[in-house]
Amino acid sequence: MGTETGENYINQNSLFLDKPQRRVLLLAAAVSSGTGLAVELLLGNLASYLMGNQALAYGLAVGGFLAAMGIGSYISRFIAPNQQGRALQREMLSAFIKIELAIAPLTALLPMGLFALFVADSSIIWQALFFVTILLGILAGLEAPILARLLEVVDGVRDAISGVLALDYLGGLLGSLAFPLLLLPWLGMFPTAFVLGAFPALMAFTIGQRFPSMRRWGYIGLILAVLLLILAPVSIPLGNKLENNLYNAPIIKRVQSTYQRIVLTRQGKDLRLFLDGDLQFSTLDEYRYHEALVHPAMSAVPQRKNILVLGAGDGMAVREVLKWKEVERVVLIELDPTIVKLATRYPQLAQINANSLKDPRVQVINADAFVQAPKLPYIFDVIIADFPDPDRDNLAKLYSDGFYRRLMGRLTENGVLVTQASSSFFTPKVISCITATITHIGLKVYPYVADVPSFGPWGFVLASRQNIDTAKLQLEVPTRFLTTSLLQHIFDLPKDIELGNVEINRLTHPIIVRYQLQESRIRNNN
Repeated sequence: MGTETGENYINQNSLFLDKPQRRVLLLAAAVSSGTGLAVELLLGNLASYLMGNQALAYGLAVGGFLAAMGIGSYISRFIAPNQQGRALQREMLSAFIKIELAIAPLTALLPMGLFALFVADSSIIWQALFFVTILLGILAGLEAPILARLLEVVDGVRDAISGVLALDYLGGLLGSLAFPLLLLPWLGMFPTAFVLGAFPALMAFTIGQRFPSMRRWGYIGLILAVLLLILAPVSIPLGNKLENNLYNAPIIKRVQSTYQRIVLTRQGKDLRLFLDGDLQFSTLDEYRYHEALVHPAMSAVPQRKNILVLGAGDGMAVREVLKWKEVERVVLIELDPTIVKLATRYPQLAQINANSLKDPRVQVINADAFVQAPKLPYIFDVIIADFPDPDRDNLAKLYSDGFYRRLMGRLTENGVLVTQASSSFFTPKVISCITATITHIGLKVYPYVADVPSFGPWGFVLASRQNIDTAKLQLEVPTRFLTTSLLQHIFDLPKDIELGNVEINRLTHPIIVRYQLQESRIRNNN
């Protein structure tokens, strides 16, 4: 019997685990955890994109996955319950590799299956997400206990559990960082799913190389991993074809940034921008929205030299600001640099925003406005907040009393603040909440409504430390929608829009998200 044959005999028929074998099992713990956590985030991201309710999407994906892992951990006790020694080791290895080979294709295919199901019948997407989360969670929950039982045969219970958990937590950290920073922005959602699916298959192959009795299963894992990696690029056109069904016009540009899914569609002269599936503007009427957002505020101040624009990385609001000749400096804070790149480099967008972001008076800062705006070294005559609707907790902070208080330090004594305030007709509690919140910090508020056909009646809130005589506002720049007469009467709210009976939106209690989601749900059901 040769040396290699003797070593194989020992590995297959004794309780001995050499250092490479221990290391590969600990590596398996890290890979399993990292892949599992990345899958949780992917499912939450996908559900959030499709359904819009980020808190519920991630709550179901992460919470359901963890609960299912607990079920999987409990089920693991029934794997080879009466086996000991060599038989136990063989059964545990076989079970672990088979679980990895099951997780691999499910991780790759189920996210696309959820997307396809949403396109076919969106009414059952939450139930489907729950089923997928439970299935993958149970399989993931089996992994760590099996690895611990494999190692405890030779290392003892304490050392085995501490080793597996240490690598499990480390893998979770790496997976949670790799998904948003590398995988999603660089690969996109569905190729990421296929790459994540390849990891457990490759892990099965690696284990097979270290444990000769599992070598046949290991080669199956290698074949599966290679197949998934080959299919990863193929998932891009398939995913694009599914995504096309979510929009009423041909998609001409789609980008997955670190922060959001950006889609541009075009039908004739109508170019539309969507962020995570939500319409941001249509070129047929975007001028109505941006004129209504910018010019009442610009008209309400005695001077307009320094302007702060928050959000609005598409450059449309900045275009309107630059119409005022007195403007000397515009600071734009936009979280997502990908939006700014599109607005400056994509010819159709640059034409619509009149290349406003390339104007030498404009300074673009890619940062979180909540953090960066209060730190700016300047004070401003006008602050324009053009954030997405507050349908997520991370957006609610931008409509909170805490944020508005922080902004006051950047506003001149006679300056004004204006913010978009969602649909005044369909979500009246949102504009009412914003109005009440800004009033709560001591400013005088002037809510108003403009009609934007793509959105319907749309709300805005103007605020200042000083009284503003809205009946005397003058429009001094060329416009397509606003007139001086309309500007002076835009603050006359329709009779069917009643403000009041709302809570203040606070950082510690983002009530505005509930208002936005509840009223939007009522609208969609009708």
